[in-house]
Amino acid sequence: MKNEETNEAEESSEFEKSKAHIIVEIIEYMANSVVIKTIIKKSTGNISIMSFDSGEGLTEKISPFDTFVQIIEGKAEIVINKISNLLTSGQGIIIPAHSSNYIKPNGRFKMISTVIKSGYE
Repeated sequence: MKNEETNEAEESSEFEKSKAHIIVEIIEYMANSVVIKTIIKKSTGNISIMSFDSGEGLTEKISPFDTFVQIIEGKAEIVINKISNLLTSGQGIIIPAHSSNYIKPNGRFKMISTVIKSGYE
């Protein structure tokens, strides 16, 4: 499993507004890496798409915000408070704020991550 700081490529330019996008096609796999593209980044939260090469994941972390994750290609194992959840394409899960979580490698996959920062003031 990779640490979030290693083998991670990130693009932070927002996508063109009022234009349809095929999300699964705008992010590619990169060998031995996790690729992140930010769709929207605001002070109240952000939406990113991510691709994980086979054998890649994210280390355990705790976020102070709720995060919604949806698999858009492949399958992934999302572990929340030591409970494993195997999600396949089209499925999503809410990772509650202040919960220990990580993404376990399970082949190549792509996902959307939506972090909501408002409501915690």
